[in-house]
Amino acid sequence: MTTENPTSLRIHLTQYLLLRNRLGHNLADAARLLPRYVTYLEELGHSTVTIADALAWCQQPPSPPGSSVWPRRMGAVRGFARYLTGIDPATEVPPIGLLPSRRRWRPPFIYSPDDIAALLGAAAALSSPQRAATYSTLFGLLAATGMRVREALTLDSSDIDWDDGVVLVRESKFGKSRNVPLSDSTAEALARYASLRESFDCTPGNESYFVSLTGRRVIYESVFEVFADLRRGSGIGRQSTVAPRIHNLRHTFAVTVLLQWYRDGEDVAARLPRLSTYLGHRDPRSTYWYLSAAPQLLALAAERLEPTLPQVNS
Repeated sequence: MTTENPTSLRIHLTQYLLLRNRLGHNLADAARLLPRYVTYLEELGHSTVTIADALAWCQQPPSPPGSSVWPRRMGAVRGFARYLTGIDPATEVPPIGLLPSRRRWRPPFIYSPDDIAALLGAAAALSSPQRAATYSTLFGLLAATGMRVREALTLDSSDIDWDDGVVLVRESKFGKSRNVPLSDSTAEALARYASLRESFDCTPGNESYFVSLTGRRVIYESVFEVFADLRRGSGIGRQSTVAPRIHNLRHTFAVTVLLQWYRDGEDVAARLPRLSTYLGHRDPRSTYWYLSAAPQLLALAAERLEPTLPQVNS
């Protein structure tokens, strides 16, 4: 046990999280896990991060085989420990691989144009006219722009610039805002929904672009429930070994853009930062995932999207 006041560790944690937030890092795991870890150390009367304490905390309670709980805890502690080495020389940084992730990479489902048409058609056929308009427009927006689901759901009506055909995405995954240009057809679809929205019974003060039957903002959980029902009902991916997920609309958009660039003979490496900015990635390394994480991804996408892509004359 050290003689340092245990509360100093919590002060350091607050400063660490503030610094990471200012640098644009995603704090989802760190902000949730590290306060628990500091509480664990305080209850032990320890004020210095050690490998032994980190290992003991990360493995409580036991997790099932294949779970990512232990590695994610260790990853959060490791980052905090690296920060603390400049403050407390006695800090021990857990080595990489101490609790390796046992998760296997899950290949994304690449939607064909027919799949997307089937999804939008099923959404448009929902029994409630309002839900039909809302979900067909929402899924169409995700497919056409590659936006994240939460980004689309947090849109307010004022975030759409109708004159320039641009959507403002406010403080997305990494706390950054960006403008997403719209194609003419996508802008027209959003305008049609905006006109219908005026007839919806919205709760007072609700500025959300997408409106639920309760008059409030559409919630994340409802989108996944509706998507799952429509996917099963329309038979999308029925013959595939990979289950289609809603987030795969974003994957499909990115891969389609990359394939089009290849078809057009573009310098993909030079243009990748542009796609990275468009998708709201923190840096181009995240976008390289679509090329490097699974080389077979492009081959699969090319096979499914081949009929819709123009050929480059040699």
